[in-house]
Amino acid sequence: MTERTSGSLPGPDQNNRQKILVIGIGNEYRGDDRMGLVIAREIREKHDPSVMVTEESGDGAALMEAWQGYEMVVLVDAVSSGAKPGTIVKIDARKEIVPARFFQYSTHAFGIAEAIELARTMNMLPPNIMIYGIEGASFNAGTEISEGVKESGKQVVEQIVHDMNISVHEDGHGQFF
Repeated sequence: MTERTSGSLPGPDQNNRQKILVIGIGNEYRGDDRMGLVIAREIREKHDPSVMVTEESGDGAALMEAWQGYEMVVLVDAVSSGAKPGTIVKIDARKEIVPARFFQYSTHAFGIAEAIELARTMNMLPPNIMIYGIEGASFNAGTEISEGVKESGKQVVEQIVHDMNISVHEDGHGQFF
Protein backbone atom coordinates (compact mmCIF):
# COMPACT_ATOMS: atom_id res chain seq x y z
CA MET A 1 0.00 0.00 0.00
CA THR A 2 2.31 2.76 -1.17
CA GLU A 3 0.74 6.13 -1.74
CA ARG A 4 3.01 8.98 -2.75
CA THR A 5 1.20 12.22 -3.38
CA SER A 6 3.72 14.98 -2.67
CA GLY A 7 7.15 15.54 -4.15
CA SER A 8 8.77 13.65 -6.99
CA LEU A 9 9.01 9.92 -7.61
CA PRO A 10 10.64 7.61 -6.85
CA GLY A 11 13.28 9.48 -4.83
CA PRO A 12 13.77 13.01 -3.58
CA ASP A 13 13.60 16.01 -5.88
CA GLN A 14 17.21 16.86 -6.62
CA ASN A 15 16.36 20.58 -6.41
CA ASN A 16 14.87 20.11 -2.93
CA ARG A 17 17.95 20.52 -0.79
CA GLN A 18 16.03 19.64 2.40
CA LYS A 19 15.08 16.17 1.20
CA ILE A 20 12.54 15.50 3.95
CA LEU A 21 10.37 12.38 3.85
CA VAL A 22 7.50 11.56 6.20
CA ILE A 23 6.27 7.96 6.08
CA GLY A 24 2.93 7.13 7.68
CA ILE A 25 2.73 3.41 8.44
CA GLY A 26 -0.35 1.37 9.15
CA ASN A 27 -3.35 -0.60 8.05
CA GLU A 28 -6.45 1.40 7.13
CA TYR A 29 -8.76 -1.31 8.47
CA ARG A 30 -7.21 -2.27 11.83
CA GLY A 31 -8.41 0.33 14.31
CA ASP A 32 -5.58 2.27 15.94
CA ASP A 33 -3.08 0.81 13.46
CA ARG A 34 -4.30 3.37 10.92
CA MET A 35 -3.04 6.29 13.06
CA GLY A 36 0.28 6.54 11.18
CA LEU A 37 -1.64 6.97 7.93
CA VAL A 38 -3.90 9.63 9.44
CA ILE A 39 -0.89 11.56 10.76
CA ALA A 40 0.83 11.43 7.37
CA ARG A 41 -2.29 12.86 5.72
CA GLU A 42 -2.47 15.67 8.29
CA ILE A 43 1.18 16.57 7.71
CA ARG A 44 0.60 16.55 3.96
CA GLU A 45 -2.14 19.15 4.45
CA LYS A 46 -0.22 21.30 6.96
CA HIS A 47 3.29 21.41 5.54
CA ASP A 48 5.20 22.74 2.58
CA PRO A 49 4.62 20.64 -0.56
CA SER A 50 8.41 20.22 -0.91
CA VAL A 51 8.19 17.72 1.98
CA MET A 52 7.52 14.28 0.56
CA VAL A 53 4.78 12.37 2.37
CA THR A 54 4.09 8.73 1.69
CA GLU A 55 2.06 5.89 3.19
CA GLU A 56 3.37 2.37 3.67
CA SER A 57 2.07 -0.85 5.18
CA GLY A 58 5.21 -1.45 7.24
CA ASP A 59 7.05 -3.86 4.96
CA GLY A 60 10.75 -3.40 5.77
CA ALA A 61 12.02 -3.71 2.20
CA ALA A 62 9.52 -1.08 1.00
CA LEU A 63 10.59 1.27 3.81
CA MET A 64 14.29 0.89 2.95
CA GLU A 65 13.53 1.63 -0.68
CA ALA A 66 11.32 4.62 0.15
CA TRP A 67 13.85 6.44 2.34
CA GLN A 68 16.82 6.14 -0.06
CA GLY A 69 18.35 9.52 -0.84
CA TYR A 70 16.58 11.55 1.85
CA GLU A 71 18.41 13.64 4.44
CA MET A 72 15.60 13.52 7.01
CA VAL A 73 13.09 10.71 7.44
CA VAL A 74 10.21 10.56 9.90
CA LEU A 75 8.38 7.27 10.43
CA VAL A 76 5.01 7.34 12.20
CA ASP A 77 3.22 4.22 13.37
CA ALA A 78 1.00 2.80 16.09
CA VAL A 79 2.93 0.68 18.59
CA SER A 80 2.09 -1.99 21.13
CA SER A 81 4.53 -2.04 24.04
CA GLY A 82 2.10 -2.48 26.91
CA ALA A 83 2.16 1.20 27.85
CA LYS A 84 -0.99 3.25 28.40
CA PRO A 85 -2.90 3.81 25.12
CA GLY A 86 -1.99 7.17 23.63
CA THR A 87 1.55 7.14 25.04
CA ILE A 88 3.92 8.77 22.55
CA VAL A 89 7.36 7.30 21.96
CA LYS A 90 10.02 9.20 20.02
CA ILE A 91 13.08 7.25 18.92
CA ASP A 92 16.13 8.68 17.17
CA ALA A 93 16.94 5.59 15.11
CA ARG A 94 20.48 6.78 14.37
CA LYS A 95 21.28 6.74 18.08
CA GLU A 96 18.95 4.11 19.57
CA ILE A 97 18.04 0.50 18.90
CA VAL A 98 14.42 0.20 17.81
CA PRO A 99 12.58 -2.37 19.97
CA ALA A 100 10.97 -4.93 17.66
CA ARG A 101 8.34 -5.61 20.35
CA PHE A 102 6.78 -2.19 19.65
CA PHE A 103 5.60 -3.41 16.26
CA GLN A 104 4.27 -6.84 17.26
CA TYR A 105 0.96 -6.23 15.48
CA SER A 106 2.68 -5.89 12.13
CA THR A 107 1.87 -8.64 9.66
CA HIS A 108 5.41 -8.36 8.28
CA ALA A 109 8.20 -10.63 9.53
CA PHE A 110 10.62 -8.03 8.16
CA GLY A 111 9.19 -4.78 9.48
CA ILE A 112 10.28 -1.39 10.78
CA ALA A 113 12.73 -2.47 13.49
CA GLU A 114 14.33 -5.09 11.26
CA ALA A 115 14.63 -2.67 8.32
CA ILE A 116 16.33 -0.06 10.48
CA GLU A 117 18.79 -2.55 11.97
CA LEU A 118 19.60 -4.03 8.55
CA ALA A 119 20.08 -0.54 7.10
CA ARG A 120 22.30 0.36 10.07
CA THR A 121 24.42 -2.76 9.48
CA MET A 122 24.69 -1.98 5.77
CA ASN A 123 25.43 1.70 6.43
CA MET A 124 22.25 2.66 4.55
CA LEU A 125 20.34 4.60 7.21
CA PRO A 126 19.40 8.16 6.28
CA PRO A 127 21.50 10.81 8.07
CA ASN A 128 18.50 11.64 10.27
CA ILE A 129 15.73 9.16 10.99
CA MET A 130 13.15 9.64 13.72
CA ILE A 131 10.32 7.31 14.70
CA TYR A 132 7.16 8.52 16.38
CA GLY A 133 5.09 5.73 17.85
CA ILE A 134 1.70 6.06 19.48
CA GLU A 135 0.61 3.28 21.81
CA GLY A 136 -2.55 1.79 20.39
CA ALA A 137 -5.50 0.41 22.33
CA SER A 138 -7.20 -1.69 19.65
CA PHE A 139 -5.78 -3.33 16.55
CA ASN A 140 -9.00 -5.18 15.75
CA ALA A 141 -10.78 -4.98 12.40
CA GLY A 142 -12.47 -1.66 11.79
CA THR A 143 -11.67 1.94 10.99
CA GLU A 144 -12.41 3.56 14.35
CA ILE A 145 -9.42 5.05 16.20
CA SER A 146 -9.49 5.12 20.01
CA GLU A 147 -10.07 8.55 21.54
CA GLY A 148 -6.79 8.73 23.47
CA VAL A 149 -4.86 7.67 20.37
CA LYS A 150 -6.57 10.41 18.31
CA GLU A 151 -5.55 13.05 20.86
CA SER A 152 -1.96 11.83 20.86
CA GLY A 153 -2.00 11.84 17.06
CA LYS A 154 -2.73 15.57 17.08
CA GLN A 155 0.26 16.14 19.37
CA VAL A 156 2.52 14.07 17.11
CA VAL A 157 1.46 16.04 14.02
CA GLU A 158 2.33 19.31 15.76
CA GLN A 159 5.65 17.92 17.04
CA ILE A 160 6.70 16.65 13.61
CA VAL A 161 5.80 19.93 11.91
CA HIS A 162 7.66 21.81 14.66
CA ASP A 163 10.73 19.57 14.35
CA MET A 164 10.83 20.00 10.58
CA ASN A 165 10.51 23.78 10.88
CA ILE A 166 13.27 24.25 13.45
CA SER A 167 15.67 21.65 12.16
CA VAL A 168 16.47 22.94 8.69
CA HIS A 169 19.80 24.73 8.69
CA GLU A 170 20.81 27.51 6.30
CA ASP A 171 22.62 25.00 4.10
CA GLY A 172 19.27 23.28 3.53
CA HIS A 173 20.16 20.11 5.41
CA GLY A 174 18.30 19.18 8.54
CA GLN A 175 19.01 17.46 11.77
CA PHE A 176 16.59 16.35 14.44
CA PHE A 177 17.48 17.32 17.96
